[in-house]
Amino acid sequence: MAPELPSRLQEQQRRLQALQAAGVDVLIIGAGINGAGLFRDLCEQGVSCAIVDKGDFGSGTSAAPSRLIHGGLKYIETGELGLVAQSTYERNLLLKNAPHCVKPIETVVPIFSWAKGVWPALKTLAGFKATARSRGALLIKVGLALYDFYGARARVMPRHAMWSRQRALRELPSLAPTIVAAGTYYDAAIARPERLVWELLQDGLAANPNSAALNYCALQDCDGRALQFESQNGFAFSLCPRIVINAAGPWIDAVNEKLGAPTKLIGGTKGSHILIDHPELLRQLQGRMVYFESNDGRILLIYPYEGHVMVGSTDQKAANPDDVACEDWEIDYFLGALRILLPAMHFDGGQIIYAYSGIRPLPASDASSEGLISRDHSAPVMEPADKRAFPVISLVGGKWTTFRGFAEEVADAVLQRLQRPRRLSTATLAIGGGRDYPAEAETWISVPANKFGIPAEDARTLFMRYGTTASALLENLAASGLGERLQDAPDYFVGEFRYMARRELVQTLADTVMRRTVLALGGQLSLRGIHAIAGVLAEELGWSEARKIKEVSELASALRTRNRIRLAGPDKAQAAA
Repeated sequence: MAPELPSRLQEQQRRLQALQAAGVDVLIIGAGINGAGLFRDLCEQGVSCAIVDKGDFGSGTSAAPSRLIHGGLKYIETGELGLVAQSTYERNLLLKNAPHCVKPIETVVPIFSWAKGVWPALKTLAGFKATARSRGALLIKVGLALYDFYGARARVMPRHAMWSRQRALRELPSLAPTIVAAGTYYDAAIARPERLVWELLQDGLAANPNSAALNYCALQDCDGRALQFESQNGFAFSLCPRIVINAAGPWIDAVNEKLGAPTKLIGGTKGSHILIDHPELLRQLQGRMVYFESNDGRILLIYPYEGHVMVGSTDQKAANPDDVACEDWEIDYFLGALRILLPAMHFDGGQIIYAYSGIRPLPASDASSEGLISRDHSAPVMEPADKRAFPVISLVGGKWTTFRGFAEEVADAVLQRLQRPRRLSTATLAIGGGRDYPAEAETWISVPANKFGIPAEDARTLFMRYGTTASALLENLAASGLGERLQDAPDYFVGEFRYMARRELVQTLADTVMRRTVLALGGQLSLRGIHAIAGVLAEELGWSEARKIKEVSELASALRTRNRIRLAGPDKAQAAA
């Protein structure tokens, strides 16, 4: 039975109606990582703010990263040293502010020559842009030393080291025997990027009652002063903001067109990744990432993720963010590179359990190579003009690692326009489940285990998944005696999805499977499990039987075709029985 109290969705609709009546300082269009980060920052400063997205929160480009929080080692060779300095600093802050999602990862750089690449590197530092090239031991040693230097601010991880050929082959026996040495350094990985987007939004909503967030809400029209929106459930409203932020990522130019401010700001590139089931490679990695160059000089990476191995990424110019998927040629490219790097191991398409792709919202560029397009960010402003009464600030470029710093820069510009002071810095502000994070996990885990009589292993699983926000979930689950587990994925409780339906603005089946959790990437997802989750959402959200069947069918089709998942479990008829 649906809860008697108003749902979070109803609450957001009421908030939007209040902002419609009273006026709103800032409207953010696009709830990816850049939009969500800015929303939280502005809410913390007391600015009335609304954020809307035509899909789910974090469902666009922000759902298709390499799942790394990195300082940008490769940006050293393109001469973007300022970006490296900011990226390493923001990486260090995220390790402190979101320890439930962001963890250090030791990285190994295999080296196959001693001196290659020095001359092109010198030309780059002199201001000449060069395409990808081979990188020898001398160049990598200098690059890692520079990386350490730029990463010194708020340092939390060890400095780099160099391995001999013997040690490299001892640590990773399947590496190509032509290796001459290896470098090692530390970066970070983010386990649940889509969920962190939601946590940023939730933090913003909690910080400021004069704020609202709504997903599945499309911009319908703009008369120069008021922007009209309508959600997928028919809820319509209009807002007259003082400032509009276009954080639509690869859709920025399309949104600006609707706002009466046409632009050509975006020249995106596609990045694809695959997740493979390869126990022997997983064992040899021992939790490390391998950061290596393919035969064409492009950088690729492999690292452990959810009990499997992540491989990425490609970098290809692409224009249509609504129709992007990992293609056969990209898979062949990945597998070919792996066979060269690790000739003693076997790789084939049958090992792929998940694939995904997204468009990076990079600035329009005439660069000769995709790798030479800057990964830095900018926020061009279109001042009020003609009938448009508000300025439009577009968030161009950027990357997951630097979202907080980018948000801070834009928030400062917004505050200046609104003539308001900054109340606090977000540099040391914990995010979601990273708040009050314990130095020792077992200390935290013992409290709910003792208080609610929940097995310590279950408390540990939920803590690792949600951080300290797991306490409210554990209390909720304990009230009903934990309840049943999800078939074929027993480390998930059915009650988790009930909790999400009530508390986390879930509107579709994909929201839970693809974004509030990483269930789709864990290799445990089955049709039976999808039906079970759909049943919970139908009960909580009041779906008809037809809607439930449609949600299951659409998700299963997308997972099979776009993500190349071979869904385990009984077929649809059996699962429905």
